[in-house]
Amino acid sequence: MTESFYVKAIWDPEAAVWCSESNILGLVIETATLTEFESLARLLAPELLAENLGVQGPVPVRFEAIGGFDVIAA
Repeated sequence: MTESFYVKAIWDPEAAVWCSESNILGLVIETATLTEFESLARLLAPELLAENLGVQGPVPVRFEAIGGFDVIAA
């Protein structure tokens, strides 16, 4: 398999949740914590890859978390 898969966790400060962006068909995640997000991605990605693309065996998935925060400089 030459296709490259990725999952991004993107912080939404207004909703205070991590939202997903991915090229894995059907993978939609929204969680309050990054730990929960990663756990769900690890659980759901293999199922979706197998069901939607017929992928079997080990598949590398690039994982990235994007967030930020404001600070008050003294």
